[in-house]
Amino acid sequence: MFDKLEDLLVRFEEIMAELAEPQVALDPSRFQLLMKEQSELQPIADTYQDYKRNRETIEDSLSMLDEEKDEEMRAMLKEELSAARENASHLENKLKLLLLPRDPNDEKNVIVEIRAGAGGDEAALFAAEIYRMYAKYAESRRWKTQMLSLNENGLGGFKEATFMIQGKGAFSRLKYESGVHRVQRVPETESGGRIHTSTCTVAIMPEADEIDFHLDLNECRFDVFRASGNGGQCVNTTDSAVRLTHIPTGIVISCQDEKSQLKNKDKALKVLRSRLYEMELEKRHDEEAQARRSQVGTGDRSEKIRTYNFPQGRVTDHRIHLTLHRLESILNGDLDEIIDTLTAADQAAKLGTSQELAS
Repeated sequence: MFDKLEDLLVRFEEIMAELAEPQVALDPSRFQLLMKEQSELQPIADTYQDYKRNRETIEDSLSMLDEEKDEEMRAMLKEELSAARENASHLENKLKLLLLPRDPNDEKNVIVEIRAGAGGDEAALFAAEIYRMYAKYAESRRWKTQMLSLNENGLGGFKEATFMIQGKGAFSRLKYESGVHRVQRVPETESGGRIHTSTCTVAIMPEADEIDFHLDLNECRFDVFRASGNGGQCVNTTDSAVRLTHIPTGIVISCQDEKSQLKNKDKALKVLRSRLYEMELEKRHDEEAQARRSQVGTGDRSEKIRTYNFPQGRVTDHRIHLTLHRLESILNGDLDEIIDTLTAADQAAKLGTSQELAS
C-alpha cells in the first residue's frame, strides 16, 4: 500500500508542477485534464502527508523516551506517543478507504424511477410521497430535479414517475436507494382503522451519456399520440406525446410532459439509454459475483430495503439494521444519516473484501 502511496504522491507533485507552468493554461483541454486528476489525488496526497508527519512524531517521541530521565517529561512523551499512534491508525484506515476503487458513475446525475407496487391507490399515494422525499433531499443539496414521465392515479398518487436529479455526486449519494420501499399505516379510506402494508419500487440509474452507451436508433420505434390528463391547451389537441419502444429488449417508455414532440423524444431516449446502461452494469456486476456480494444490498428492485412505519413513527433500513424514530423529517428529505450509514457500511464491506484478497 505504501509503495503505491509514494507513487501517487510523486504523481501529485508532478501535476502541481505542471499546472504552475504558464503554457499549460493556454491548452484548455490539457489544463482541465490535469485539474481533474489533481482534484482526485488531492485528498490522498493530503492524508498521506499527514500520515508521514504523524509517523515522524512517533519516531521522535520514541527516541526522546529512550534518552529522557525526568518522569514528568516521560509521562508527557508517553501521552503524546499514545495520541500519535491512535491518529496513525485512524489515518491508515482513511488511506485504505481512499485507495478503494472508485465507482466511475459516482459523480453522475441520476434518473430515478418510482413505481407503485402492492396496495392499489394507497401504494400510489406512497409512491408520490417517496418522490417528494427525494425532491426535497435534492433541494437541500441544491440539486435540480426534472420530471421526465409521470402517470398519476387522479387522487394525488403516482402510478409511475420517472425524473432526473442533476448535481455533483448525485449517484454516489442515491445509489443505495434502489429496491422495494414498504409503508405500514392506516389509509384514510380505511374505516376500521386497520394498518395496511403497501409498497413501491425505486430504481436509481446513472445518467448515461452517448460515450457510456451507444444506442442504435435503428433498433428503436417511435409512436406519437395525444397527451392525456391535466394540462394546458396542447393536451388532447396535438400529437406531442411520444412512445419509444426498444425492439431488442421490449422496453417501452412514454413521455408526454413537454408540449414539444422533439423534447419528449429526447427525454424518452435519455431514459432508455440509462436503462440499457444499467442493464449492462448489472451484467458486469453479476460476472463479478464476489464484488457484488460485498456491497450493501444488491440494488435489486425486488429486494425490500426499507420500511416506513407510521403508527410507530419509525423508519427501518433492513440492510444495515438501522432504525430511526423520526419518520416525518425523513419523508421531508432528511436522508443524510441513512445514506451516510449505508456508505460507511458499504466501504467497510469492500475494505474487508480487499483485505481478504490481499492476504
